[in-house]
This record gives sequence, C-alpha cells and structure tokens, in this order.
Amino acid sequence: MSGHSKWHNIQGKKGKTDAKRGKIFTKLGKEIVVAVKNGGSSPDTNAKLRDIIAKAKAENMPNDTIAKAIKKASGELSSVNYENIVYEGYGPSGVAVIVETLTDNKNRSAGNVRSAFTKGGGNMGTLGCVSFMFQEKGEIIIEKGDKDEDEIMMIALDSGAEDFSSDEEEVFVVTTTPDDFGQVREALEAEGIEFLEASVKMIPDTYTEIDEADAKKFQKMLDLLEDDDDVQNVYHSAEFPEGWDF
Repeated sequence: MSGHSKWHNIQGKKGKTDAKRGKIFTKLGKEIVVAVKNGGSSPDTNAKLRDIIAKAKAENMPNDTIAKAIKKASGELSSVNYENIVYEGYGPSGVAVIVETLTDNKNRSAGNVRSAFTKGGGNMGTLGCVSFMFQEKGEIIIEKGDKDEDEIMMIALDSGAEDFSSDEEEVFVVTTTPDDFGQVREALEAEGIEFLEASVKMIPDTYTEIDEADAKKFQKMLDLLEDDDDVQNVYHSAEFPEGWDF
C-alpha cells in the first residue's frame, strides 16, 4: 500500500457523501433506529448510539436532524425490523469487497448486491470468502490544518489508541480496537477536536492496485452499491490510480 491510498480512498468516499447528503442521512437514520431499538434512546447509556451520533456529526448531519431521528426511532420500535446482512465478493483484479446492509427485505438486497457486483465486473462470493483479509478497527480521521501533532497524538495514545499516523499529507489517522473506539473518540472530542470521519470499520490488511480500466468498472460497482438504500457500508481493498476522479 502506497502512502496516499488510504486517504485517497477516503477523499473519494467523502466526495460521494457531499453529493448525496440526503441519502447518507437516511442511512444514518436507519442505524439510529437499530441502535435505539437495541439499547435505548439515551446516548448517555447507549454506547452504540453515541458512536453513531459521532459518525453522523462527522458527516455534517445537523444536531436537530440527529435529535429528530432519535425521537422518530423511539416511536418506530414496534413497526421497524431491519436485518443486518453482510455480503462478500470480488471486484475487478480480485479486489476484496465487503457490503454491509440493513434491510427489511433480504431477497431484494441480495438481488441488488449481486447485480452491482456483476455490472461492476466482479462476482459475489460466500460469507467469509474475503473477510479474513480485513480487520475490524476504529478509525478517526482528523484534518491536519494547523493542529499540534504531538498534542493530538498524546491525547489519542493516552486514551487507548492503538496507532497514530501522520504519514498522509492532509490528515492524521487514529486507529483503535473496536472496544476502545468510543473512549478514544470521546477523549478527542473533549479537547474540541473535530473529525472528518469517525467509525468502526473493516480495514484491509493489504491493498490491491488497479489500473484505470478496472478502476472505471469498480467505480460503477461502488456507485450502484452506494445508491442502494439497503446498503449501509462498503469496504474494499482497492488502491485507485493516482489522480483518479471519483
């Protein structure tokens, strides 16, 4: 993996987020529903809900929109039943892909995800076919700007972070275990540090370089998946060509 690839992929994801803000908010709203159903509507006692709120804020979801989503979720508990289903497979050049969905119709989700894989030059595999190539980690992305690197690094590491990287040109990357993600994020938040991204995700052990032809096919797959209302997250091991226009 070259130094630029992780942030380059994040930049592409954020660019898509900015263009599809309403859809992202809808998907976050579904995550809030599930979190409230499983742990209650108070972020003080529901750690999962706190993490989703942080994720929503990193996506620039307004506080009043978050509050309305929680209130709505509290009133929908008896009528909403989302199932969490994970699909795995391969994109062009053997890129590993994990797709997480929240759906009320698993047949619809399976058909749509399979279609996206096929149209993007890949193929859907069985559960477990690529997940062993990933590790579940908390990841917090912070824009460097004029921030004090040593100060942020000490806050992160002292609160339980596994790793702190400043190798990327524009950002600091804080990595945690899933269990420690919440306390590290809260320690940074307490110091007024804002995030470009903050979530627990699947991070590939290695990245696969793809050329422009395969990047075009794979981008089509990603666009189809990210446009699907049932798809919550897409993780992959692709390293796009330098300067690729997402």
